[in-house]
Amino acid sequence: MSLYNVQKFLYELNRDERVQLAYRTDPQQAIAGYDLDAQERGALLEPDIGLLYHLGVNGQILMHFAAFCGIEWSDYLQRMRDGVELHGPVRAGVYALAGYEGVEAHSRRLGHRRSDDGPGRAGGTS
Repeated sequence: MSLYNVQKFLYELNRDERVQLAYRTDPQQAIAGYDLDAQERGALLEPDIGLLYHLGVNGQILMHFAAFCGIEWSDYLQRMRDGVELHGPVRAGVYALAGYEGVEAHSRRLGHRRSDDGPGRAGGTS
């Protein structure tokens, strides 16, 4: 896996209008100069936010890519959750180092209720 190259591409896409134009015009050509494996190329071309998150792409970089692709904020967050559900815990990067497995797993460990169970902590009121 080449997480560095995925994030480098996304960083440059987020900041360089020439890279943005290249990606809009011919996405395969735009990513051709980066050392990516087939899974990473597919996730960038789809775009598959959940898979990119699972692979370890930083959420700040990924957030801008999602917006560039026209993905609404709530859908972006859901795609990240779905990525963990579908592909498993984050494999690399800062979220893997922290052992982050998604909002629900984190909330369970802290004793929080699920958001659809109402406000507050489990066993308490707010």
